Amino acid sequence: MSGFIASLMSLLGCEMPPQKKYKTGGVYLDLRQQVLSLDPAKIGLTATSANAVWGVLMETGYKGAVATLVALGDGTLSLYFSNGGGIIGVGQHEGPRKASQALLAFAPRFIEHASPTTVFPLPTEGQTRFYFLCFDGARTAEAKEEDLGNNNLPLSPLFHKAHEVITAARLVAESQQAN
Repeated sequence: MSGFIASLMSLLGCEMPPQKKYKTGGVYLDLRQQVLSLDPAKIGLTATSANAVWGVLMETGYKGAVATLVALGDGTLSLYFSNGGGIIGVGQHEGPRKASQALLAFAPRFIEHASPTTVFPLPTEGQTRFYFLCFDGARTAEAKEEDLGNNNLPLSPLFHKAHEVITAARLVAESQQAN
């Protein structure tokens, strides 16, 4: 999976520097913080028994950057790279929108594997962290990207579902760049 994200970052003009610490651009941190502190009512979302999870972030630490997937119940869908760039606003396109909705509908099955949190650190290299944005607070779970990708953990199906969203977003981004 890390090769896929590295290729996507390269396609978007974002090289991953060979460094140990993450280079985080101010815009990245601002966008991430906006999502993590967002009141769902401000984007028109209210709690129902059918939508306990109103947002999902999946963050994976790579050698020089973090990739953050954001899917929100209002249709917002973005992929941010901590060292700059990303894909923003593709939730308006049918493929990414449907994939994002499927991820949000799937996410509640995995809440039992997450712990409540009020802090939101970035994952370390080789780790993937999920943040479940719920109406009663945020929850988080973290595991090795390799274990998730190899279907070794209960969170593996969610990891793969999130990568379907990334693929749908990438396809739209590539078609927009081709035009």
